[in-house]
Amino acid sequence: MYNIGIDLGGTNIKVGLVDENYNIIAKATAKTDLPRPAEEICKSIVELVWKALNEARVTIGEVKSIGIGTPGVANRNSGIVLYSCNLDFNNTDLRSLIKTQLDKPIYVENDANAAAFGEVLAGAGKGCKDVVVVTLGTGVGGGIIIGGKIYTGFNFCGAELGHTVIEYGGRQCSCGRKGCFEAYSSATALINMTKEAMEAHKDSKMWEIANGELSNVDGKTAFDGMRADDPAAKDVVNMYIEYLGCGLTNIINTFQPEVLLIGGGICKEGENLTRPLAEIIKRESYCIDPEKSTKLDICKLGNDAGIIGAAFLYTIADSN
Repeated sequence: MYNIGIDLGGTNIKVGLVDENYNIIAKATAKTDLPRPAEEICKSIVELVWKALNEARVTIGEVKSIGIGTPGVANRNSGIVLYSCNLDFNNTDLRSLIKTQLDKPIYVENDANAAAFGEVLAGAGKGCKDVVVVTLGTGVGGGIIIGGKIYTGFNFCGAELGHTVIEYGGRQCSCGRKGCFEAYSSATALINMTKEAMEAHKDSKMWEIANGELSNVDGKTAFDGMRADDPAAKDVVNMYIEYLGCGLTNIINTFQPEVLLIGGGICKEGENLTRPLAEIIKRESYCIDPEKSTKLDICKLGNDAGIIGAAFLYTIADSN
């Protein structure tokens, strides 16, 4: 038997047919093409499901369940997306919209939570029951797995780790608060810090790396400057890692997970990122027994995490 995992994003819809060993045996992708009604988005999802099935030469009768990871607040019990600003969903009954076209058990979960679950099933968190996943992208996403199950709080709004404050009254965050973890540790925050440093240091090698244009600055610019022995770039990287280390240590002190995983494009820096972060965490985290301290690691599944996690939501949910 197989399961279908759907990663519904603001830019792309990705559908995967997944076997019982967590292998994706067929994929189908299309643009989300926003804005458009939920009914049209669901029609595209169904078309992609059939496309993946046909590619793998698998019948719908061989499919056990369908799981969907969606942006926003998803009520996993009802299958209703309570709110998603990216998709303009508001109390949208995603489960029913799909079920009228594909009569299978359907499970709905927040996309970051589904991706975290995927990492626990088949990625860097495999074999662990208590894992926190932090994704460093446009914002800072969070997924919390406790006892092998996704934690969302009583109102399905939990795990907004990016909107915990690490500097009171600090940088303005898009959520309305000031000093949020996201405002200092997202890829967006790193880019902003890099641009500020370049403006302050017109002789920085980062200008050459960015071909003289601030618009070319990305999450790699400061790290590339650091490798070129540029003092301003080194300061940016050190400051970014200190802020990131502060937020990650707060998470460890709150949850004490077996593994804390970080993901996102910045993690391609590998040990340039994890080595100093591990030193900060070791120095600042509250841990009585060093042999039972949280392990820091990088997510392994990349874009497949959401598909795999969604495909196996049925294992931790009530039947529907």
